[in-house]
Formats: sequence, structure tokens, C-alpha cells
Amino acid sequence: MPVAFGVLGPVVAWDGAGGAVALKGPRHRAVLARLIVARRRVVPVARLVDDLWVDPPQDAVGAVRTFVAALRRALEPERPPRTPARLLVTEGPGYALRAEPAAVDAWRFEQAVTDAATLPPQDALDRLEEALGWWRGPAYADFPEETWARAERSRLGELRLHAVERRAEARLGLGRAADAVPDLDAHVAEHPWREDAWRLLALALYRTGRQGDALAVLRRARALLVEQLGVDPGPALRRLEADILGQARHLDPAPPRAPGAAERVWAQAATAYDRTVAAGARARLDSTVGLLRNLAVTGGGGLEAAREHRVAAVEAAEELGDADLTARVIGAYDVPAIWTRVDDPHQAAQVVAAAERTLAALRPDAHPAARARLLATIALESRGTSSARGPQAARQAEEIARRLDDPALLAFALNGQFMQTFHRTGLAADRDAIGAELVALSARHGLATYEVLGHLIRLQARSAHADFPGADGHAAAADLLADRHELPLVGVFTQWYAALRLAATGQAPAAEAAYREAAARLDGAGMPGLERGLLPLALLCLRLRHGQPARTDVRIDGPLDEATDWGPYEPWARPLVLLSQDRRTEAAQALRQLPDPPRDLLLEALWCLAGRAAIELGDRETMERAHAELTPAAGELAGAGSGLLTVGPVAQHLEDLASTLRRPR
Repeated sequence: MPVAFGVLGPVVAWDGAGGAVALKGPRHRAVLARLIVARRRVVPVARLVDDLWVDPPQDAVGAVRTFVAALRRALEPERPPRTPARLLVTEGPGYALRAEPAAVDAWRFEQAVTDAATLPPQDALDRLEEALGWWRGPAYADFPEETWARAERSRLGELRLHAVERRAEARLGLGRAADAVPDLDAHVAEHPWREDAWRLLALALYRTGRQGDALAVLRRARALLVEQLGVDPGPALRRLEADILGQARHLDPAPPRAPGAAERVWAQAATAYDRTVAAGARARLDSTVGLLRNLAVTGGGGLEAAREHRVAAVEAAEELGDADLTARVIGAYDVPAIWTRVDDPHQAAQVVAAAERTLAALRPDAHPAARARLLATIALESRGTSSARGPQAARQAEEIARRLDDPALLAFALNGQFMQTFHRTGLAADRDAIGAELVALSARHGLATYEVLGHLIRLQARSAHADFPGADGHAAAADLLADRHELPLVGVFTQWYAALRLAATGQAPAAEAAYREAAARLDGAGMPGLERGLLPLALLCLRLRHGQPARTDVRIDGPLDEATDWGPYEPWARPLVLLSQDRRTEAAQALRQLPDPPRDLLLEALWCLAGRAAIELGDRETMERAHAELTPAAGELAGAGSGLLTVGPVAQHLEDLASTLRRPR
């Protein structure tokens, strides 16, 4: 009998017929909710005890086992006696709820919002309307004060607000601006700090012929932000106000077109291709990679699918034993990359190995461009590693591309060079030069995706040097190109930049809200290498930047809690969080085990976190290492070169380290 679970409101369970499952008392519900928060992971019995009671009774462990036994009887009433549970299972030191992704309304809601981002407006609207209808009240409504539920309640609440705004966007895309206005009006009244909601409301009013009301909305938003938070509206609101005053043509809805024209052309072309090109023809692999390259820039689901099918295409090409074909299949996937941590290290290693094998197998007279594309691929996919092969491949690819005077090839090679400019700290100026060349080269030759990449690289570099007016210009240029060429993932980076800007300019409350909103948009974007652990790290840096304790506050929990995924940043967060809990011995041990940070966009930030912990613990060896590593970046904002977060000026961290090192041992 399939069981479904609801946490978008009070915690409930339904049987296969849709009837409510009797879950008994509040602690039974708390155990179930705590296991759902853990997302199929094991929650130790000791953690359940700590979460259920402030002052646990003497037989708390026995009580937890009793609750679990009762839940098992309720959830699997037809399970024969003494047979293992299949849903609420015992594993290792605790329990896990092995519910399927579609069985929990919150998990289905996340997937629906992710799917909607890649659907046509009408399909997206239908999907979002359905998903928003699953909400019965605040998430985990029975547990508003429980620490273990707060982070998940906050995350789901942010995702719901994001879905409301994307529903309005879909209505605008369908020419239904008047339908969008009432919901948006209520939305901004309830959540006045959400700048994207104000933007959508003003745009909807403008498109219904209410230009004056649209401008009044923007001025109301400005007044609220200035008077309540002391901040000016972000670039998107300022740009919209200027466009409305100038009655910019791009604000008008797109003219109606024959329904399904694109779908009809696609179907006809696909049918003709299937009919004309033989099933085993090698041309199909060439065509597949071109399709995957376009799919990768369409959004979260498309990016994940493109990565998966890319490896399959490479393997298929290698099986045919044709090195020229394999080189084309590998090298044609020239998708611009801005983040320095790969999304799937195993897949990246597979691609690098295949590229190396293909380089060795190419005939001596193979075209140099094929070699350059393989080399650029190696440089890109080996980013963030300490291998010397990556920088070497990047240099060789660039040399060949310049010799051939091939603009598209040079753009690909420059992306590889960008990924290999992290061998030490303080190289933002070098990356700025790469970004400037990419912008100029791409603008001259119509390489839109690489022009966007160039602007994002320059946004990062200007942020590292605290040149936020310059970074604003590159953010605006990237957003404009993204709108024109349907590149939805660009907005993920510019929205995180807007949060960074608030953090770097001392606007902590607004920055925290902006970070949470940006994280909701990142959820489901198909970039786990970027997403995992980023929000807790950003909030940790925000607190440290403003002299607050290292704890990320009760809504985030600690790094040892299953509700928080610190991702790859846990080693650098752990000593500081342990210190905030007055666990100095454990913090010192964690610091001694700390590896060197990976060579990527957060290199300076992670060294600053290590240095901060070393100062607190008196670890002179780590202080000396951190000081030496950070010295080349003395003129930068630590972490701001990522375009995402900052832990303040490197110079201040250097001063603190030097001052502490001058003290007697």
C-alpha cells in the first residue's frame, strides 16, 4: 500500500486510497517529520533524543523506539510480523525514512518548480498552479520553533515565494499581465523586501497600460528599501524604472505568433532527420553533441541531462574506433563555464581521460583545431585540481587558437585559461584581462554565450577589487544578453552577485534575505558543484564579516546536523563553528586536519576562514601559512572574486594575522 507524506502544512500521511493515516501523538509526528527533513538519510537515535526533548527522560531511547514501532504499524499495516520494515528502516545507529521522491509533497514541489523553469509558459503556469495548490499552510506547521525544522521551513518558504514569482512571470509571458497584478500586489504587501516581486508587479502594470501606477510601485519600493533597510534598489529595479520612463520597446509583450510554430518545425525536422540519416550513421553523434551543447544552457534539467548524455556520446564515439569522430564529439561540447568546481567529478575525469586517449590516437596530420579543442576540454574539466596538466593544456590550446586566428576556438581556449588562473591567490586582475578579451572578441564575432561569460568573469574580478559600479555594469550586460538569447542560468549568478553587493557594503539584514532568495533560485538549477554548501558558507562569512559569532544562527543549525549540507566547505567551517560552541579541543583537532583549500574562486575566502580559526586557537603554523598564501591578494576582498560572497578585505585578515604572530608565544 503506497503511503504519501505531507509537510507543506501540518505533518500528515495518507494511505493509497487518500485516507489519513493515524499518526498518534505529537512526538510520533515529530519523529516522522525529523526523518523527512533528513531526506532519506539516517538520523542517529541520540540525535532524535536531543531533537525531541530539551530535558530527555531517563528512558528516552526506549521512548523513541516505541514511537518508531507505532509509526511502522501505521505506515505498513499489512507487513507480516517479524519481517523487516521497508519504509521506516533501521540502519546503523538510527533510522531513515526511505520514501520515494514523489511520496513527499515538499520533494514533489521542489521538482515541480525545477521542471517549470524549462517548460514553455503555458506548461510552466499549469505546473506551478498545481504545485502551489499543494500548500496547506506553513511548511512543518506543527513545529514552528523546533531548531531541526527551521532551516527546512525557511528553505521551503523561500522556494514557495520563488514559485509565486515564476508563476507571475509565466502569466506575463502568455500576455496575461492583468491576471498577474492582483496576486503580485498581495505578494509584495506580504513580502516587501523581494525586489523581483516589485519588478514583476511594475512590469505587469505597465503592460496593462497603467504606466503611472507602474512608476508609483517602483517609487514605493524605493521608499521602503531606503527608509526601512537603508539600501537603494538593485540594478534590475533601477533599469526597469529607466526603461518605463523611456517606454523601451522591449518592455512590450512579444507579438502573438501562430500557436505551436516552433514545435511543428521541430517535429518536421526531426522526422526528416530520422527518415534520411541512417540509424547507425556517425553523423548522428555529431548532431547529438550540437543538441547537447544547446540543451546545457537552457536550465537545470537540461544541464543535468546534457552532462549525462555527453559521456554516453563520447563512449559511443570511442567504441567506433574513429579518433577524428571522437575528437569532434568531445571538442564540440564547448559550453561556457564560470564556476571553478565541476558538478560531477567522476564524469569530468571520464571526459579528461577520453580526451587524452584521443589526443594520443589522432593522426599526425589531424587538423590543429581538433587538438586545440581537446586541450581546451582538458583544461576546463580538470579545473580545481592540483594537476600540472590543466595549465599546460590551457596554454597549448590558446597558442593553437591564436595561430589559427579562429575566434570561436580562441573563446573556448580562453575559458580554459580562466579555469587555470587559480594557482595562487591575488589573480583577479589576470582573470579580468581574460574577461575583457572574451567580451571584445565575442561581441565582434557574435559569440553570445561567450560574451556573457566574459561579463560574468569581469563581474567577479571587479567585485574582488571592490569596484561595484563596474561590476553592476557587467551584471546588467549579462542579464540583457541572457534575456535576448534565452539563457536562464545567467540570472542565478547575477542574483547571487546582488546579495554579495549588499553584504560587501555593510547591509547585513538585507544581504541575508537576498542570500536566502538567491539560494532558492539555485535549488534545482542543475549545478550541484555550485549549490552544495553555498548558502551556509555565505551566511557564515556574512556573520564573520560583521563581527558576529561563527554560528550561522539557529535557522541553519550546526555543521554536524543532517539538516545542513555544508558540502565541500565543511572542513573550513567546522573549526569556527566548534569554537562558537566552546569546543576548543575538537576545533583544534579539526584545524590540524584541515587540507589546503582547492585552487578555485573561493581560495582567498577559505584561507581567511582558516586564518581566523588559527588566531582563535593560537595555531602559529597555520597562521604563518595563511599569511603567506594571502599576501599576494592584499588588495582584494576575500571571496568576492567568486561574485557570490565575501569575508571582508584580505588586508584586514593579514593585519590580524601579523598582529597575532608578533605576540610572544
